[in-house]
Amino acid sequence: MRNIAKKDIEPKVASNAPRPYRIEDQVGYLLRRAHQRASSIFQTTIGDPNITPTQYSSMVKLHEYTELSQNLLGRLVGMDKATMQGVVRRLRDRGLVDSRPDPGDARRTLLSLTLGGQKLVDRLLMNGPAVSRETLKPLTGPEQRQLIELLSRII
Repeated sequence: MRNIAKKDIEPKVASNAPRPYRIEDQVGYLLRRAHQRASSIFQTTIGDPNITPTQYSSMVKLHEYTELSQNLLGRLVGMDKATMQGVVRRLRDRGLVDSRPDPGDARRTLLSLTLGGQKLVDRLLMNGPAVSRETLKPLTGPEQRQLIELLSRII
């Protein structure tokens, strides 16, 4: 996508007129554009073009906890039930995640990484910090820390 200079798209308004509503100044728009950039950097940097950010975060949490219910995994990575089901299905189809009924509650499904999933996440974890570094590259160190802190406060 070609960068467009702000001066090329600024509407012409009288200096004393109230600034018109611009979608480009809205937090949702800016967050969506930042997310698009971060997702693109993720795909080119993480080390597996077939892993999505949601799949990666799920695998990282399973790596961290060893075994989790599908419901708890969804809550830990901030995904709704339907999205989590799709993520788990795709990871299972690739042989990266195993599932089994919870012996204490047959309504729950417990998830864990397969050996292949463990090997993949071990490799991808080495690239995770590079994704963040590249995403935050346009900012100074203090700005990077401030952005992370501010985003943490609004989620």
